[in-house]
Amino acid sequence: MITIHSIETLGALDGPGIRTVIFFSGCPMRCKFCHNPDTWQGGEQRDETELAEWCVRYKAYYGKTGGVTLSGGEPLMQADGAVRLMQELKKRGISSALDTGGGIYSPQALNAADLTMIDIKHPNPERFRELTGVSQDALIASLDWLRAHGKRFWVRHVCVPGITDTAENVLAVKKMAAGAEKIELLPYHTMGVEKWEKLGLCYPLAGVPALSAVKLKELNAVLENQNA
Repeated sequence: MITIHSIETLGALDGPGIRTVIFFSGCPMRCKFCHNPDTWQGGEQRDETELAEWCVRYKAYYGKTGGVTLSGGEPLMQADGAVRLMQELKKRGISSALDTGGGIYSPQALNAADLTMIDIKHPNPERFRELTGVSQDALIASLDWLRAHGKRFWVRHVCVPGITDTAENVLAVKKMAAGAEKIELLPYHTMGVEKWEKLGLCYPLAGVPALSAVKLKELNAVLENQNA
């Protein structure tokens, strides 16, 4: 059994193609810019086999590139259940993507996923801990394992004004992401602030503005510079 927060059907932003996104409950990180703090606790228990069978109803929409994304929260907080779910999906001809914050190292789960999308919250170990509350060790181990075993992986990085929105930072992320099929720079937004307030929590980055489209374009140009 796994504990999930919610399910999004026909999602288009959490991996390739059209996807069902299963948001797992629980997370070891306490990222200062988390936009899903409501997934940290609670949730509904579901059987992995039953859940995989439920996903079959959307299989026609997945096409050749879509599938199911395990997100959260942090799916690797329930690594055994995540592995079982991905195995059950594979039995039904459905590909799986694992969306992880990199706070937990689980070779079994990385191996079971057809694609891993892994966040690099900050390339600097000290700043990483300041932003997330945990060590960078599990992230480094996961990236090393993915490269060593030739697994497909994408790297994601949230560009936060005044914190991670510099060219130097983007280049450091690019270096850490060696071997990645794709690097996505995501613009920081403030849509999660209301969730923090509803939970009675103090939002750590209050007053930090959303990243502008112009700044994101500049950072993507740095990322795409072949000489960088």
